[in-house]
This record gives sequence, structure tokens and C-alpha cells, in this order.
Amino acid sequence: MRVSLRGRVVVAAVGAILVAVSVLAVGVSVLVARHLHAGLDRTLRARAVQVARLSASAPALLTAPGALDARLGGEQLLIEVLDRRGRVVARSLSLGGALLPTRVVGQVIARGRPVFADGALAREGLRFYVAPLPEFGGSAAGGAVVVAATTTAIAETLDRLHLFALLSALAAAGLAGAAAFLLSRRALAPLERLSAGAAEVERTGDVRRRLPDAQEGHEVGRLAATLNRMLVALERAREGERRFLADASHELRTPVTALRGNVQFLRRHGWDEAVVEDLVADAQRLSGLVDDLLVLSREDAGDAGTETVRLDSLARQAGAGDPRIVVEATQPVAVRGDEAALERALANLVENARRYGPPGSRITIRVAPASGLARLSVSDEGSGLTAEEAESAFERFWRGHHEIAGSGLGLAIVRATAQRHGGTATVRGAEFTVELPILRELSKSSGTPSGETEKGSS
Repeated sequence: MRVSLRGRVVVAAVGAILVAVSVLAVGVSVLVARHLHAGLDRTLRARAVQVARLSASAPALLTAPGALDARLGGEQLLIEVLDRRGRVVARSLSLGGALLPTRVVGQVIARGRPVFADGALAREGLRFYVAPLPEFGGSAAGGAVVVAATTTAIAETLDRLHLFALLSALAAAGLAGAAAFLLSRRALAPLERLSAGAAEVERTGDVRRRLPDAQEGHEVGRLAATLNRMLVALERAREGERRFLADASHELRTPVTALRGNVQFLRRHGWDEAVVEDLVADAQRLSGLVDDLLVLSREDAGDAGTETVRLDSLARQAGAGDPRIVVEATQPVAVRGDEAALERALANLVENARRYGPPGSRITIRVAPASGLARLSVSDEGSGLTAEEAESAFERFWRGHHEIAGSGLGLAIVRATAQRHGGTATVRGAEFTVELPILRELSKSSGTPSGETEKGSS
């Protein structure tokens, strides 16, 4: 059976109060019982001392009527005086015709040491104190005195105390349960509103909705703020997905439409070399676009690789065989990641410089550590992007104002690759830079080998 959080709070509060009151009640009961019994024992001992003095100083008074009768808080003390042979010499009138149990009297007379004992008389609990009498005096000399009192009053007092503790525990538990219910209801009300709001988001599927705000600074308030930020992120992701699908559909529609038109032309007019070349170009464009979309999808869904990648080596490989490319890598720079993805990102940057830089101009690839990061940059000799264009350069399907054919996904792939590796991709003018976490143990300066800074063709 599943119990709600409110029910568990109430049960915990009631249980804690019951345990606390029970422990307190047991402790108080033990202390009160000890105090009452200690007081009774002191009274019995004091009365026994009085009888012993009377036996020694005025033994004739022991047998006088009422001489041994005394009360304890309204209760009559029961007294018997016995000689050394255990025979009754005197007794209090309150005993009537009953005799006190005398099973320990012989031991007290023989050892000369007083003792306390518990017993019963007519099914009533008694507390006894048996003390030896002096060896001089009247007929009771060398005997013992037995002083007893009923424990009924103590038992009744403890019973009342137990009843009071039980009623107090029940009342405290009831109050604690009610207080816990009300407080938990008030405390959980914001959480219930959050739950209702989340259920509404789930029912409608509308991530534009926001959960109700709770008290600022409150734990539930912080949870609501976090969940709302998550909804904002989901809304942005969904909007980005919709925009991506719309852009992808638009980009795919153009080559597909051209393919269909050229195929229809061939069906009607037969073979034509120019139309076939257009078909090949459209197929290649469509294939490249699909490949870029697949790569971008993998970058968004993949995780950072575990390979040790030397960016300086990748830079030299990218510049090999191309006299336009100059590689500046003065020391080894290593990162942890996916070597194929990083190589593709560098190739995209180089291809971007070839397409949009001045024809025949120099392309520079720089690799160096900077502020604890590995920095890989590619630049050309053109004017580069304006500040406004730089803000959108890494967006999907963005081509700026250029009319050069392309999918518009190359730089988006670069940024996705950098983010997957825990880094960033930025542009300033004509210089595109990727910064990644560096592997320090493999990126320490070891000098500049011959040919580290050279043209790609050397």
C-alpha cells in the first residue's frame, strides 16, 4: 500500500511524539515510584527506631493500648513487637486479629541487622521493615520490631500517573498529527500546484506553458524556477528542431525539384548531354546535403571520443600538398576526442576559407595553447564577416550574402563538433577559431622541430 508524503509526515510526527512521551512517562514513573518507596521506607525506619527506644526506656508502655498505633498520611501503620523467641509481645490495634508475616524475623534476631521486605496481608500489598531490639529492657529485649504499611496508596498514585501519561500521549499525538497535517498541507501546496502544472504540460504537450511560481528562495520555488528553465530549453530545442526541419525541407526541395524536372525533360525529349550533367550535379548536391545532415545529426547526438588527438599533426595533414596553406604550429598540442570529427571540422574551415576568401590568397592554420585551452584557427586574407554576420555564421543553412553554392551546414558542423568536445567555435573577421580543453601532459613544449612552420607543399 502506497502512502502519500503527507501521510508519511503525519505518521512520522505521531510516532515521534508517542515515542517521546512514552520514554518521558516511563522515566517519570520510575523516578516517582523510587521517591514514594524511599519516603515510605524512611517512615518505617523512623517508626521502628521510636519503638526500639520505647522498648529500652519504658518497656511497660509497649503493652499499653494504642501505644503502637500511628498513621502515615492517613494510612495506619501496622506494628508488632516480638521477643527473642519470635513470640508477640505487643501489637498495634490496627492489626485487629491479623498477624504480620514473620518469616524474616528469625534472621534479623540472629544476625542483628534490619531488613526491608515486601509481602501481603489479606491480599493487600505491604512493605515491611524488621529491626532488632536492644538486649536490655523488658520482655521484648533481644527481640525484633516489625513495622509495615500498605502500598495501595503508592500503587494508586502510579496508576493515576500512568493514566495521565497515556492520555497526555494520545492528546499530544493527536495535536502533533493535526499540526503535521496542516503544516504539510501548507508546505506541499506549492508542490501540488507544480505537479498540476506539469501534468497540464504533459496533457497538452505545449512546452510554452510555464509552471506556477512559488515563494522566491523557497526550495519549491527554486525547483519551479529550474523546471521553467528546462521548459524554456525544451521550447528552444523544439523550435530549433522545427526550424531545422523546415530549412532542411526547403534545401532538399530545390535539388529534388531540379532532378524531377530534368527527368521529365529526358522522358519527353530523350538524351541530352547538358541535362545529364545537370542531373549529376543535382544528385551530387543532394548527396552532399544528406551527408552533411547525417554528420550534423551524429554530432548533436554523439559523445566526446576518448582518442588522443594531436591538433598540430591534423593541421599539417590539412595543409599537405596545397601551396596556399601555411601551417603555424610551434609545439605539440593534444586534446581528447574524436579524431575523425576534428579532422572533418578542420577540413570544413579550410574549405570555407577556399570558397569565401580572395581567389589565390593565402590560408593560415594556427595551432597553439592559450590560457589552458588548445586553440585551432583558420584564416584567409579577405575582409571576413561583419559583427552582425558573425552572430549567425554558425547557424544551420546560413550562407550570408554570398551566392556561392553550398549546403550552409559546414560551420554548423564545426560548432557542433566543438561543443561535443567541450569547446567553442567563434569567428572574428576572417579568422575562425575552435578552442578545446587541452591535454597538458602531451602538450608541453618540446622545442620546434624542423619544418613546423611552413607552407603546406613543403
